[in-house]
Amino acid sequence: MIAVETKERILETALELFAQNGYLGTSMSMIAERLGITKAALYKHYTGKQEILDRIVERMNELDRERAAQYQMPQAETAQFAEAYLSAPAERILAYSTAQFNHWTQEPFPADFRKMLTLEQYRDPALARLYQKYLAAGPLDYMAAIFRKLTGDDKAGMQLALEFYGPIYLLYSIYDGAEDKAPVSALLNTHIDRFIAQVEASYRKKPEIKETHR
Repeated sequence: MIAVETKERILETALELFAQNGYLGTSMSMIAERLGITKAALYKHYTGKQEILDRIVERMNELDRERAAQYQMPQAETAQFAEAYLSAPAERILAYSTAQFNHWTQEPFPADFRKMLTLEQYRDPALARLYQKYLAAGPLDYMAAIFRKLTGDDKAGMQLALEFYGPIYLLYSIYDGAEDKAPVSALLNTHIDRFIAQVEASYRKKPEIKETHR
């Protein structure tokens, strides 16, 4: 149990340093110093920074699965994920989208992961790919696949995905620079509310009303 707790503390501490200095700018010596242990003790738990990073990515994937299950939202690898997403009540989509934003901005581990990837996206090809997967092309492609199913058109689906995710992507940076975070969250909620209302009005199928003859 102590060993497990130590490994978790190493992950969290290393990620904090990666978010501050970048992955490339953080050494194993710096991680050991922040933890108050020797570098030899650190190497007993992880063979190097790459293994630490690999475990951080695994943790992020675990958190994604837990959050999707919590809000009963489909995951990208599910064959019917577009249908499942579109059949979800608007309130659940709003709650899930808000939870996603809070996940990337307010929860320390994911927020540090996002900051690390933002720092390193121009310096390391592997980390640039992770940035695209988690924060840019990945979320956009996920939403485009959903809206493509809804609209029946590739271009229209991608346009809706841009209209939905573009403001959220921008709000990450605005949130980071804002002294008062509450108005940013309010902007997010307003954006999602309006977007869902637009989709409800324009695309979601309304139940047919069958006439009864007496």
